[in-house]
Amino acid sequence: MLRALRQNGALSRGEITARVGLSRTTVSEITGELLARGAIKVVATDAVERVGSGRPAERLALDPGSGQYMGIDFGHRRVNVVVADAAHDVIASGTARYDESAQWPERLESGLALIGRLSADTGVHYGALQAIGIGVPGWGDRSPADGVAELFAERFHAAVIVDNNVRFAGLAEALHAQSETVRDLIYLRLSDGVGGGLVVGGQLVRGSQGYAGELGHVTVVADGAQCRCGKRGCVETVASVPAILARCRELGAPVDGVADLRAQVEIAHPAVEQALREAGTAVGKVLGAAAMTLNPSEIVLAGEVVTLAPPLLQQARATITYELSWLTDAVPVIRPALMSDDGGALGAVAALFHESPLLDGYEANLTTDGGRRWP
Repeated sequence: MLRALRQNGALSRGEITARVGLSRTTVSEITGELLARGAIKVVATDAVERVGSGRPAERLALDPGSGQYMGIDFGHRRVNVVVADAAHDVIASGTARYDESAQWPERLESGLALIGRLSADTGVHYGALQAIGIGVPGWGDRSPADGVAELFAERFHAAVIVDNNVRFAGLAEALHAQSETVRDLIYLRLSDGVGGGLVVGGQLVRGSQGYAGELGHVTVVADGAQCRCGKRGCVETVASVPAILARCRELGAPVDGVADLRAQVEIAHPAVEQALREAGTAVGKVLGAAAMTLNPSEIVLAGEVVTLAPPLLQQARATITYELSWLTDAVPVIRPALMSDDGGALGAVAALFHESPLLDGYEANLTTDGGRRWP
């Protein structure tokens, strides 16, 4: 019923009955409860256009102020916060940065300070905050998230879910696909590390222990560089931003950071081109194998390096296409991410709404009991 009101605007009880397929009695009972809770409100009647006698029919609509939902994405060097109202409109959003070496107390302090600044700047006071979704890096290692849910639940008196921020970003991409919601999608983000997320059969997948989508730790180079996971030659040792920059320097390119990388890409420095194509090949091999396993309709590559360095995406696309060359009709759409850096926070908000079939049966890892519109 709430979905019908969000999608269609103000409706009479009779119109709601026709759209949701419930009896008039049931619709009357539910709308009465929703009105009492303040989730919906009467916005008009049909008294003006009504013909004949009888009581004018009330037109009901969502009350955007009846609930707020907050998504937070703690990255390695920044925290993003998005707040949406009950009508799914984004009413506040912002970013705060911290040093990559910052420990969790400092990161949490930055996040809470950002939330306070957003309140001061927008007038949103979180009095109607219903739930908070928090994305953290490396959810397979649960230690970074220790106490995060409890802290936010106690501070804001709201339910909290915590999951991998890259998985939330993958959900955001599936919901905001160019055509329609995607039922089978592989998402891979190349950043300080390499992480991924999977949408399979119309559901966001976390796996039995929360490791689904950890493609960054698949070995692609035998006896390659040491990875932080303890193995050698993982995708992350070749295709993460630090690995790409190190490889550029090893090949003789004057690259100390992402800005330097962009400049060298623009002049087509051959060493940078080689490093990017090596990374694209590694990514393509792993994604090609994953595509043969899952047969997705889309593969999404995310991260700043994907945007500023087209050779990497081109090589990854070519490698995936070759890996699936014997199944030409199975080659998925291979594209860069549509969402910006706040995709993880927006995906966390989407997870809270639980209105997408992508979340059907999805088990939250941890539960403690504008301008833009989010699905």
